[in-house]
Amino acid sequence: MRRQSLVGILLICSMFGQLELIAQKRSYDTLPNLPEHYVKRLAEFKKQPIVKGKVIMLGNSITEGGNWKKLLKDSTVINRGISGDVTFGVINRLDEIVKRQPSKVFLLIGINDLSRKTPDEVILENLFSIVSKIRSGSRNTEVFVQSILPTNETFKNFMPNFKGKASSILTINTQLQRYADKMKFTYVDLYSKFLDANGLMDAKYATDGLHLNELGYQHWVSILRSTSKTGIK
Repeated sequence: MRRQSLVGILLICSMFGQLELIAQKRSYDTLPNLPEHYVKRLAEFKKQPIVKGKVIMLGNSITEGGNWKKLLKDSTVINRGISGDVTFGVINRLDEIVKRQPSKVFLLIGINDLSRKTPDEVILENLFSIVSKIRSGSRNTEVFVQSILPTNETFKNFMPNFKGKASSILTINTQLQRYADKMKFTYVDLYSKFLDANGLMDAKYATDGLHLNELGYQHWVSILRSTSKTGIK
């Protein structure tokens, strides 16, 4: 392993306080899939001025890959996607989100947790914790929790760690929708609107059966615009 990679992983372990958990050899861990990139993105975020009252897109690579200023036709939208991030990673960096007192937060996270074999119930607990922490720290923020997207394993370049997760994705999305009112967030169903006739991620929207292409991002935005509660025009 390269020394730089080792340093990055150790930094993340220290940041999350998870050395003890790793030592316990759980069947899953709490680290982002790309620890060095996580540290780099956090450093970038820290350099940016605190501007309050804006829309924040929060998540992993699927969010990071979107040109949200252009997609939403809003030059003030803040992209807080980090490739490889997991629900634990989002929890760890919520202070930076809350300080900005955003008008709206659009959250999409969880698929990388599944690739790490994190149990469905742990992912849900973390998602609810994220919502609660945002709401308690920024009371006027509207929180939108978007469903985990479907996958399509027929792509030749589909990553093996993400195989066999369809049932868990459906379970998590079902519970998110069920508890939306109780947890006081708006559930946005992306999942069903990205499916093809075979119940897979529609190939026309994807690059590898997991990540989105330009048409996929445009479709995402069209869903947000058609969901009246989002206020996206």
